[in-house]
Amino acid sequence: MQVKTSIQKMYFSNILLGLFLSFISLSAFANEPAAASTSEVKETTAPAEAKSEKFDPGKLILHHIADEHEWHFFTVGHFHATLPLPCIVYTASAGLQVFSSSNFKNEHHEEIPYNGFVLEHGKIHAENGEKVYDVSITKNVASLFLSAILLLTIFIGIGKKYQDNPHRAPKGLQSMFEPIIIFVRDEIAKNNIGEKHYRRFMPYLLTIFFFIWFNNMLGLIPGGANVTGNIAVTLVLAIIAFIVTNVNGRSTYWTHIFAMPGVPKWMLIILTPVEIVGVFMKPFSLMVRLFANITAGHIILLSLVSLIFIFENAALGLAVVPFSLFMNVIELIVAFIQAFIFTMLVSNYIGSAVEEHHH
Repeated sequence: MQVKTSIQKMYFSNILLGLFLSFISLSAFANEPAAASTSEVKETTAPAEAKSEKFDPGKLILHHIADEHEWHFFTVGHFHATLPLPCIVYTASAGLQVFSSSNFKNEHHEEIPYNGFVLEHGKIHAENGEKVYDVSITKNVASLFLSAILLLTIFIGIGKKYQDNPHRAPKGLQSMFEPIIIFVRDEIAKNNIGEKHYRRFMPYLLTIFFFIWFNNMLGLIPGGANVTGNIAVTLVLAIIAFIVTNVNGRSTYWTHIFAMPGVPKWMLIILTPVEIVGVFMKPFSLMVRLFANITAGHIILLSLVSLIFIFENAALGLAVVPFSLFMNVIELIVAFIQAFIFTMLVSNYIGSAVEEHHH
């Protein structure tokens, strides 16, 4: 019954988290990684120039881990399999405008101006230099909506099975996810928060665990978006964890930060600032850890594949391919481990905030 209740409450948590992350990622900050790393999207189309260009692994890697205004899947010759995404921009003179990102490409897949706007280094600018407020649906935002739909579809279905057959053994997806839900409950929530308080935090902990895990897995699919490798997304996850932890903090939690019992008063001048910094360092570490590990995994995989094109050696390719497959398996494990670590640390922070201390 506890599993069913937690899954039902996850519906609302999934909706709120998905919408919050999506609209935060719509901001210019979410597009910032693309601004620094998508100069490589300008591709030459002339065959002679393409042959003369030297392969640049840095551009390839940054192109795959950066956010974009279109969803690029693969390229075969001069054919680019891409999904145009909606551009939503606002300027003081022209007002709100909505159009497809395909308008920035010609038939040769070269970037061109459209309606007074240009796409430069992954960011939309006005040709007259006017300030542009860009809240477009980028690749990462589209992937966030996709993962939210997957979460809602899967867990609403599982929840209905619990409602329709509460006393039957789980089947299908229900039997697959129930052990994971119980694992989060028993090994993460109960151990770190305690028997008395863990139930009210279960929907939140299950939501962040499956949200991170699903997006980590989607990012490993060829053509997938690097959502959890976007620091804007991990920042929002960290901010939510910070709010949940400190809003639920008891008086003893705040006492141990600002006036630790049993400590000489003069020592508080040193220890209190350290404790205050620690309050903000916890979400900062959550943000950087998830972002760095997921991004590093993508870079390693792409670097291994790039070796084949750098050395143009078939023998090296035979050695790199199996090692790349091995690294893909490792990344599948890391996808689960990073979701577990993030959830475990958040539950640990919540546990320290709601714990009833005894002196």
